[in-house]
Amino acid sequence: MSDVLSKFRPDEECTQTNYNRKLKVGIIGTGWIAESHAESYLQMDDVEIVALADLIPGKAEKFAARYGITNVHFYPDHKSMLEQEELDAVSVCTYNTTHCVCTVDALKAGVHVLLEKPMTVTLDEALAICRAEKESGKIVDIGFQPRYEVNFQMIKKIVDSGVLGDIYYIQTGGGRRRGIPGSTFIEKKTGGIGALGDIGCYALDVVLNAIGYPKPLTVTGYTSGFFGASTEYYPESDASRFNVDDFAAAFIRLEGGIICDFRISWAMHMDTTGDSLILGTKGGLRIPSTECWNGYGLDRPLVYYHDVGGAQVETVIPPKESNAGRIFYEKVRAFLDAVQTGAPSPISSRQILYNQAILDGISRSAELGREVEIVIPEV
Repeated sequence: MSDVLSKFRPDEECTQTNYNRKLKVGIIGTGWIAESHAESYLQMDDVEIVALADLIPGKAEKFAARYGITNVHFYPDHKSMLEQEELDAVSVCTYNTTHCVCTVDALKAGVHVLLEKPMTVTLDEALAICRAEKESGKIVDIGFQPRYEVNFQMIKKIVDSGVLGDIYYIQTGGGRRRGIPGSTFIEKKTGGIGALGDIGCYALDVVLNAIGYPKPLTVTGYTSGFFGASTEYYPESDASRFNVDDFAAAFIRLEGGIICDFRISWAMHMDTTGDSLILGTKGGLRIPSTECWNGYGLDRPLVYYHDVGGAQVETVIPPKESNAGRIFYEKVRAFLDAVQTGAPSPISSRQILYNQAILDGISRSAELGREVEIVIPEV
């Protein structure tokens, strides 16, 4: 288990509702993120992992052996799994450029989907998923586990309370001084997009979810990849493969007259691009910067700026003890509860469609070198 994934391990006993029905689940793609899905499923009494699919021969078998998963069938691809298994749900844990095809095929087979982030690479792919979901009557839950972290939830509670007034500007982003991953992340044929999709989608979701996910209208975007393609900063074997972004920035106009100033990094000559800000007509909220936005919590307090009796006041909101060790479990559990009860998706594809539209818009704008309009057709 990697150091990253160990942060997602439940660090205390988790409870669940008792269901009479046991769900049959398959995992598509048995790479590193699938480990946390398997660990979570294996702690639950109402689910059984019955199938594993991976394109690399023998990889799924080794995965099952490592986690002690027995009575499981192995498949060389997702299509053969869906054709031969009677499944209730699947986790799609493949590389980004195959998220769409795996999810759409699962929905057409009548299977619920827990889809890892980013939702897709392009807006058209995200629309295809939303349409397939609507036609199938099944649910797609997008795997944004930061939604379950208590300090990130506090951000939305503050905005929902109304103390900030009408929101007119948000700033978000951050990222790493050095932290370019390897594997399938760094090539367009598999990752599709780099830091923009890997951790940029999280940074956008934290603030956009807090303010109610207004519709994006236009975007001016920039991307670069100076570090990943340089052997000075990256092993030659990986630098020669690197052809995605390791830095991205954008100026986004949202419905309601809201502006979003965004930047994200896998590598840069800076420790942070700054704290995130939510500015409203009655108050402002400062959110301390974080490297990944993937649910590890905050190590510094939130600060609420407002006026009291004509005086300028700052209210410090200390971070709560993070539940980061449980959020991946809670993500998977929320998905299964929705499947068991027929409830809507906990993190709806229709909402994350806006997130994906922004990522798509940034990529298009960066390529064209100008502002682009974001047009999202009806689903």
